[in-house]
Amino acid sequence: MAARKTSAKTPKKERKGKPADRPRIRPLRWLMKWLVRLGVIMAAAMLLLVLTFKGLNPPTTHTIWSEQKRLGSVDRMWVDADQIAPVMLRAVVAAEDANFCNHWGFDMSAIRAAIASGAARGGSTISQQVVKNVFLWQGRSYVRKALEAVMTPMVEATWSKRRILEVYLNVAEMGEGVFGVEAAARHYFGVGPEALSSRQAALIAAALPNPKKRNPARPTAFLKKRARAIESGAATIAADGRSACFE
Repeated sequence: MAARKTSAKTPKKERKGKPADRPRIRPLRWLMKWLVRLGVIMAAAMLLLVLTFKGLNPPTTHTIWSEQKRLGSVDRMWVDADQIAPVMLRAVVAAEDANFCNHWGFDMSAIRAAIASGAARGGSTISQQVVKNVFLWQGRSYVRKALEAVMTPMVEATWSKRRILEVYLNVAEMGEGVFGVEAAARHYFGVGPEALSSRQAALIAAALPNPKKRNPARPTAFLKKRARAIESGAATIAADGRSACFE
């Protein structure tokens, strides 16, 4: 009996389907994602730096380093707030930032007044100056201003007002190669910062906007007048409670 022929089944043709969609690369979305990640990393790094100097005294600043490089040496010694005469703390607040105890890092009324009058420095609070001096650099740029705007609230949120003022009085330039109140008190008046009189404190504070050209030990008529106003302002903020946050 003849074997039955079995016909080979023709394999069915594979159905041609649509090729799997490849993931579309969206450059803008990718860029935004990485920019956000970078921003978070930078913010975390800045916050860590701010928290570090909440308790650790800054060993130097960009301004101190650059002046030391230019002059060969600078006069500076750190002193705690407890070793500074209270009149000095009040004088610098009266001179630089009378609403220091009432703002969160930015004095909007002072900023508006400074813009209206065309002032270059008047709107900057002590907190902003600490951020600029300790963490950033001098000079004007949008990058520095943006970093300052981010870091100032961080400092205000994590440091006490007394700590902010203590750091400011230890890093501020107070003369040619003279940094901090300890060096200024000895350099101009031959006393320690704890022994400064209200008049001497006011003269040092009056020189802060232009320390290289204003000499508290040999004040001009303008500097004497400015110091009298600061001395009066320091007494006023003591009386009305605007110095309570750092005393």
